[in-house]
Order: sequence, then C-alpha cells, then structure tokens
Amino acid sequence: MENQIQDKIMLSDLTLADRAAFYKKTYAHVAGGVLAFILFEYLLLQSETIVQFALSMTEGYRWLLMLGGFMFITNYAESTALRTADKNKQYLAYGIYILAEAFIFVPLIYIAAYYLESGPEILNQAAIVTLALFTGLSAIVFLTRKDFSFLKTGLVIGFFIAIGLIIAGTIFGFNLGLWFSVGMCLLAGGAILYQTSNLVNKYGKEDYIPAAIGLFASLMLLFWYVLRIFSRD
Repeated sequence: MENQIQDKIMLSDLTLADRAAFYKKTYAHVAGGVLAFILFEYLLLQSETIVQFALSMTEGYRWLLMLGGFMFITNYAESTALRTADKNKQYLAYGIYILAEAFIFVPLIYIAAYYLESGPEILNQAAIVTLALFTGLSAIVFLTRKDFSFLKTGLVIGFFIAIGLIIAGTIFGFNLGLWFSVGMCLLAGGAILYQTSNLVNKYGKEDYIPAAIGLFASLMLLFWYVLRIFSRD
C-alpha cells in the first residue's frame, strides 16, 4: 500500500485530458460534499438535544474545546485520505469531516434561521454569495493559469493570527467584530486560490477525494464567515 502511494502518478505528469478528468471528479465530489452537508445539517437540526448541546458548546472554554476537536478531525480526514489509496477509507474520512462541519455549523444556522428576521433569506443569500465567490476564484485560477503558491506563507501566518484572536476573544470575552469576519473571508478566498492552483503539484491521478476535502474545507470556511457577516444585526 505504501509503495503504491509513493509511486503514484502525479497530476503534473498527466495529459491535459487526464487533468480535466481529475478536475471534473474533484469538483463533483465537492458538490457531493455540499449536498451531504445540507442533509446532515437538516437531520442534526431536527434533534432538540443535539441543537441544545451544540449551543452549549459555544459558551466560554467549551467553544475552544469544540474548535480543537474540529481541527483534530480536519487533520485526521485530510491526512487519512492522503495516506491511503483505499477509496472506502477516503470516503469514510470525507464523510466524517462533512458531519463534523455540519455539527459545528448547527449553532450559527439555528440562530440565523430561527432568531433573526428573514432567517431563510439570509441563509440563501449567504449560500449564493459563497458559491459565487468560490466559482469565481476557481475560474480565475483555471483561466489565468497563474501560480498562487506564493500565498502559502501569508495564509499560514494569517491563520495562526486568526486562531490566536479567536482564543483571546473566547478567554477575555470580547467580540471580534465585522472586520475580523471580512478578514477571514479574505483568508478563505486566498486558501481557495492557493489550493486550486496547487492541485497539480500536490495530488496524484487518483487523489480526487483528498483534493475535494481540501477545497470543501475552504468553501465551508468562506461560508461560515459570509454567513456571520449576513447575520449581523
């Protein structure tokens, strides 16, 4: 198994037709992840117990625990999907990650849908804007063929700063505000540009599921902060 992974054919070594087939599979799996997320989210919101538990996890240090658990699952899903060539294990890792995303979104979507005026409209607008931004950023990469690998250092620094601010805000009880959400949208957009342009260098011919996990993660990060912006009073 390890030899198979080490000897895998990288996307950079493939013909344009084979790359196009890889991109088609990758984005089909991202779309499938979005549909699965919607299904999981709907099912989770039907349980009052799950909703109340998720809401309780947004209070104080519990939010840090939930974020820590989510980051662990994110790392597990991405590393597992890349380490193994077993498609069943890759799909399992993807499914676990989507479920984790759906759970962490429960408080935000519940409050937006049931406590804000025009809640369903806000959710629809946020979803449309997110998908439009994701599509536009992906199109920029494919149409210009520009290498956005230079964004990596800035993204790493930006995400560490963001994590630090989130931890500080939770510990000291201050609201990070609108501009933090705007900044996180910019970071998520940068991550989409970087991951899309880096598909050729990072993944092999059969790695469309790990590639989909990375793009799906950036898409959901963007949706989280777009929704937060739309949900502001």
